[in-house]
Amino acid sequence: MKKLINSVDAVEEQMILGLVKSAPAKLRKLEDGNVVVRTDKNTGKVALVSGGGSGHEPAHGGFVGKGMLDCAVAGAVFTSPTPDKIFAGIQAVATDAGVLCIVKNYTGDVLNFEMAMDMAADEDIKVAHVVVNDDVAVQDSLYTTGRRGVAGTILVHKIAGAKAETGASLEEVKAVAEKVIANVRTMGMAISPCTVPAAGKPGFELSDDEVEIGIGIHGEPGTHREKIASVDETAKTLLDKILADIDYKGREVVVMVNGMGATPLMELYIINNFVQDYLSAAGVKVYDTMVGNFMTSIEMAGFSLTLLRLDDELKELYDAPADTPALKR
Repeated sequence: MKKLINSVDAVEEQMILGLVKSAPAKLRKLEDGNVVVRTDKNTGKVALVSGGGSGHEPAHGGFVGKGMLDCAVAGAVFTSPTPDKIFAGIQAVATDAGVLCIVKNYTGDVLNFEMAMDMAADEDIKVAHVVVNDDVAVQDSLYTTGRRGVAGTILVHKIAGAKAETGASLEEVKAVAEKVIANVRTMGMAISPCTVPAAGKPGFELSDDEVEIGIGIHGEPGTHREKIASVDETAKTLLDKILADIDYKGREVVVMVNGMGATPLMELYIINNFVQDYLSAAGVKVYDTMVGNFMTSIEMAGFSLTLLRLDDELKELYDAPADTPALKR
């Protein structure tokens, strides 16, 4: 295993420290745990808390800042943060308006966030949560019951964060987050796996002529393997599954072409070239496109495609200002 690290035990903390030091005017780390919060706490709005295992950078800490998250809690690589650390994050950013937790649908994340929310409720903190389940690849997996939460989570952060900045109530922020969840879908693939530092070996193996379709974000294998084909054919496979899930025809969408960590931008732009043409031919109007690394799987090579179906409210909130290390608008 070759990794640009100092020691396996220090990966998460040193990563979080490096993130905070990259934007010290915007971010700070709590003393206890790998919890990142905004330096400019806004007490007049609903606070947004998210997080999960490390290894998905820039998610989630890279999206802490004005217009998105108020707090991100990082666990060990691909491991949910513990309830006490999540609770510490909730406490640090809680306001009279309340706290909304945005949770990806993985069993560990859901259970630990729910326990942390119970602890917060015992302290009279008003708290609610939503569970993101945008992955169309599988109904159930090794890590979860129901669909997994993947790259579409970033769009929930963006739009719910914008709603919170308007001074909306906790119920209103939760409702718009749920609207995004109802309208966002994702599917991904890989041409090579990733290696969790503590494991020291890849999560699965692929032959030189194979690709993995329907991967998650924790280094787990997908739904099936195929012989490698042109990237246009692969992107079509993913898009067809997404387009079959809800009706996008005649609607405006946000497109996210998300790299899994080791995919060059050159290749992501090649993918986007096909995606734009294919959606146009399918009668889907692209309102905006995001290309880059947003929700990764360490150094996995591959990509995911996300479509968010818009209405006037979601469009306005998507366009609202955001100022975070990983996303500015």
